[in-house]
Amino acid sequence: MTERRYSEEEVEKIFERAAAAQQAAGRRQLPPGEGMTLSELRAIGSDVGLPAELVEQAALSLDQGAESTRRFIGLPLGVGRTVELGRRLTEAEWEQLVVDLRDTFDARGSIRTDGSLRQWTNGNLQALLEPTATGHRLRLRSLLGVARAYMTMGLGMIGITAATIIGGVATGAAFDPAAIVPLGAIGVALFGVGAGRVPGWAARRRRQFEAIAARLALASPEKALEPRSESALPDS
Repeated sequence: MTERRYSEEEVEKIFERAAAAQQAAGRRQLPPGEGMTLSELRAIGSDVGLPAELVEQAALSLDQGAESTRRFIGLPLGVGRTVELGRRLTEAEWEQLVVDLRDTFDARGSIRTDGSLRQWTNGNLQALLEPTATGHRLRLRSLLGVARAYMTMGLGMIGITAATIIGGVATGAAFDPAAIVPLGAIGVALFGVGAGRVPGWAARRRRQFEAIAARLALASPEKALEPRSESALPDS
């Protein structure tokens, strides 16, 4: 009996369904209130070729602080992440953080010190290090200002076009469609250019913020509960 041969399309469907079944089975094997340890996650990652360090960074990113989003017409124009470090960074660690920021965002930026506050900024991209009762808090935030400008101009042009047409129809006033319609078309194009950049930018910034938070947590976890030493950043 000749063994059946599957076409390329059938092969793709077979593996797709098998993977879906495996995921469903995996979910059923984890009862409510139970889960997997970090060691187990590292072992699974090793089986599929993921470095243990990357798995650990990804896991730590879930526990490091909270995310925030600033929206404009439903689009995430601003993203942020607050990281409660639970310890004080030393002067050397702050300098290393600045190097990490410059490397991650490919920007030199500028450093500012105001009393106990430390700040690294590059336009609308900011990293603020603040003192807390338990150590330091890092605030990372960014705003895609150019997209907001494009969308605002676009909406303005669309609004002028709509108001002119509606007003002309309602009052019977004469207007030249050849002059006003192109304005609306330009407005739609400007809005599209701005809006089209937002989702990818926001996702990239979130990943970058998560990676920075995870690297900070991995840098020296043994210091997390240690009292402030003489080499820690001063309060003023």
